[in-house]
Amino acid sequence: MADELQARVIMDFSRVRAKAFFRDVVAYVRGKPNDLLPFDAVKERLRIGGPIYRGVRTVPVAQIVGSVNRYRDFDRAFLPTQSHTAERWQKINRAFYEEVNLPPVLLFKVGEAYFVVDGNHRVSVAKEQGQAFIDAEVRECAVRVPLTAEVQPEDLVILGERVEFLERSGLDRLRSGAQIELTVLGGYDRVLEHIAVHRYFMGLDWRRDIGEDEAVGHWYDVVYRPIVRVIGEADVLSDFPGRTEGDLYLWVIDHQHFLAQQGEQLSEPAAAAQEFVEQLETGSLLPVSETPKGSAPSAESRLAAAGGAERDAG
Repeated sequence: MADELQARVIMDFSRVRAKAFFRDVVAYVRGKPNDLLPFDAVKERLRIGGPIYRGVRTVPVAQIVGSVNRYRDFDRAFLPTQSHTAERWQKINRAFYEEVNLPPVLLFKVGEAYFVVDGNHRVSVAKEQGQAFIDAEVRECAVRVPLTAEVQPEDLVILGERVEFLERSGLDRLRSGAQIELTVLGGYDRVLEHIAVHRYFMGLDWRRDIGEDEAVGHWYDVVYRPIVRVIGEADVLSDFPGRTEGDLYLWVIDHQHFLAQQGEQLSEPAAAAQEFVEQLETGSLLPVSETPKGSAPSAESRLAAAGGAERDAG
């Protein structure tokens, strides 16, 4: 009986190694990553804090997406990619068949995603055996942006830009629950430019020095929110799969730049968004996805357009 069980666990390991190889081939052909997320990369990009001990919890196995120090030994599905993991993996797998109680794994929690500190083989076996949950000691790390179990390595770049934007603007501190999600690389730098010019024109109009926090809050309330409110009410996002209200905000400002170049009078933010939406619906506005490469406006001209609209909103 023992020999039969040993043969079974050896066969299981051979099967998961074959699955891992097949997944690597498919990922290569499709040009998509199949790597387990390294915790250090997430920590560096998202500048996470903590960790804080949260005790022993039951964690969904599907939300475990990375590892602290064994991310090269397993793929994104936690299938073993290295032969040297065989002995340990087979031992854990055998314990599963024998219904041996194993100690909880140790996990870092970042947003809704988990990273293995200790217990990589136990997580791997649990996933392979179809186990939906696993007991874990959880230490939670603070993060300023939403992180889900669907996060991919390439997502860390734009999420890192979002963290930097929040650190520089303090928007999440000034407006609780405020979320500006962009998918365009460099988009958050453009938003910071808009805030800077908004602050400049506030100073001219109000004839006094404007603090950074005051400018950020005022820009969010009278420029950004009115634009995205119109976008949301018009339900135009369905025409742009994978894009966000924040992306369309940038496009509205770019459209204002175009109008300024044509010598047209600029509208206040909500009206500008309404005009943009109406032109989208009538087909009289060139979709952003069809805009020729290299035609994006310069920072200075974008700011001039944004500033003009903001002064009209004053």
